[in-house]
Amino acid sequence: MLGLLRQQKVRDALAGLALLIATAGLVAAPGEAIAGAKDGLALCFNVIVPSLFPFFVLSSLVVDLGLAAYLGRALEGLMRPLFRVSGSCAAAVALGFIGGYPVGARTALQLYQQGLCSKPEAERLLAFCNNSGPAFILGVVGAGIFGDSRVGFLLYLTHALASLLVGLLFRFYGGTGRRQSASPRPKPIQAVTVPAAFTGAVVRSLQSTLNICAFVVFFSVVLQLLSVFGVFAALAELLALAGFEPEWAQRLVAGLLELSSGVSSLRGGTHLAGRVSMAAFMLGWAGLSVHCQVLSFLVDSGLSAKTYLAGKLCHGLIAAGLTWCLTRLFPLSAPVADYLAEQAESIAALDFSTALAASSLAALAGWLLLAALCRSLWRNKCSNPPHYRV
Repeated sequence: MLGLLRQQKVRDALAGLALLIATAGLVAAPGEAIAGAKDGLALCFNVIVPSLFPFFVLSSLVVDLGLAAYLGRALEGLMRPLFRVSGSCAAAVALGFIGGYPVGARTALQLYQQGLCSKPEAERLLAFCNNSGPAFILGVVGAGIFGDSRVGFLLYLTHALASLLVGLLFRFYGGTGRRQSASPRPKPIQAVTVPAAFTGAVVRSLQSTLNICAFVVFFSVVLQLLSVFGVFAALAELLALAGFEPEWAQRLVAGLLELSSGVSSLRGGTHLAGRVSMAAFMLGWAGLSVHCQVLSFLVDSGLSAKTYLAGKLCHGLIAAGLTWCLTRLFPLSAPVADYLAEQAESIAALDFSTALAASSLAALAGWLLLAALCRSLWRNKCSNPPHYRV
């Protein structure tokens, strides 16, 4: 089978067959396809654009103005022993935890393109810097899906811990000998002027956000068609042959393809520990839709996607294992916290202007905190630090 897939003619034939099937699906169920596209556009307008765009601008400014290099000089002694990456990569790790998918991966790519980390370091970084944001885990998954804020905190704790463990695991990627190639000398603070950096950051961030929205709409249509034509049920039956219960198999298939659909399927039912552990796996794996968003950044970058995909799989498995162990040690009851669910629904129903304002304020706060941290660390490291205006 693998030998056949290596042949170009076979791959072209499979691609053509897939396109014909997709076209037939659109023709056979146009109403469902339109409904899926509308759902995707609504998700982009109400959630994706206001939540990601400010953090994309922030990540671009952090790199272009030299804050990542500034932070890297101070944190080289921490990042290098732990993860075998340059100190500048701390910016991608931090933004990946607070900004959500795919802010961390995009920042890692920018660091590589700016010469602040080597190719093996960027590939190691991709394995663990692309994480879910706290608002989604605490608000939507914890309070909205499970109706218990404790579940949200537990999931975010295991999600973050699993990410760091993946970083420690992938420090051995690329060999364990001496450093292959030292990272290029970092740029000084304000490598470009503030107006030029801001203009470029806004333009590139808008383009990246639109690319992500395109994938979101596409996968919304695909998932709708797969559900209508029973593909979900068929895949679930295949997993059931491997020992999965049909209900759990359907949940797993949904989570493997698209994160929000997967975690939404875990609402209600018994076996709370199992549902929470599966949610931890889905959050770590992130889903095929998120992977396509990240891979769109990696096209023509020269970076391998293997470490990214392997890292996300390890992230999901480790997070699920940690969550299962913690639920054994600290059993969780399953009361339905109505007021928490109402809060989650109100967050999800925010209009565009409110969501954009909240995300912009969060991004601005992150910018100020990062700038203050860079300045403080540099002052502690140097007896006579230079004074820069950020």
